[in-house]
Amino acid sequence: MLYVLRRLIATIPVMVVVAVFVFLLTHMSPGDPAAVLAGDNATVEDVEKIRASMGLDKPLVEQFLIWSGNILTGDLGTSTSTNLPVSKLIYQRMGPTLSIALFTILFAVLLAVPLGVAAAWKAGSLTDRLIMLASVMAFSIPVFLIGYGLVYVLSIKMGWFPVQGYKPLSSGVALYFKHLLLPCLSLGLVYMALLTRMTRATMLEALGEDYIRTAKAKGLGTRLVIWHALKNAANPIVTTIGVGIAMLIGGVVVTETVFAIPGLGRLTVDAVLRHDYPVIQGVLLIASAVYVLINLVVDLSYRIFDPRMGR
Repeated sequence: MLYVLRRLIATIPVMVVVAVFVFLLTHMSPGDPAAVLAGDNATVEDVEKIRASMGLDKPLVEQFLIWSGNILTGDLGTSTSTNLPVSKLIYQRMGPTLSIALFTILFAVLLAVPLGVAAAWKAGSLTDRLIMLASVMAFSIPVFLIGYGLVYVLSIKMGWFPVQGYKPLSSGVALYFKHLLLPCLSLGLVYMALLTRMTRATMLEALGEDYIRTAKAKGLGTRLVIWHALKNAANPIVTTIGVGIAMLIGGVVVTETVFAIPGLGRLTVDAVLRHDYPVIQGVLLIASAVYVLINLVVDLSYRIFDPRMGR
């Protein structure tokens, strides 16, 4: 319990640094949100009035203190382009993004770990070479290219799946999964390739240990040998899963743009194009908090697989 508390406290300065970086990144980027909001025909006086109403005329330090104070109370600000609370916009767009991320992770992990184990167990064989070749190819192709390729073949040519869009679960299970399959597949292939290669590498190391050779000599079954090796190789695999989830944060932006899915990635792109600072800051903060939380979970998981860690 004390270890968990220490890790939780350690995340506070990280989030403070992230908040400072997010604030400076958006305020030092080119473009004036007040001028965008005022329109092309606005006068200088009109722009200055909007800047004053948005608090952009105050010193940068004062702006940061006001903004961070609002963040602590749960107020992410108001969108300058839609005049809606940022928290409401994020909540409205969270469903598609969470669906894509969840099923991408499940798809990648459920396929990558067995493939990596099979490649390690059959190291040097044709099976191993084919799995590694497929992994290298999947990891080398950009996500957007995979997405467009799947759309062209499976949607346009075959007509099996919709080209774009998203349907919530309330529209029916079949429609829900039909709209999610291609985005999850295009995003999950890269993630799966990374995890397959790491699983193979860690399993090869574990399978070369003395206790594995002893287990084989005693006639222990193949499944039990693989299971013992996998348990001891779990820490690097779990770490890779955490890193892969962080990759999804960036990959979701591309995937949602390719498939026109109204999620957080699409919201971020629209906010950048409109210089909507509050939305950009809110999404970046949420994404950073998720990333920090994932790293915390990965650290805590080490104690599950290896109780010696963290003492």
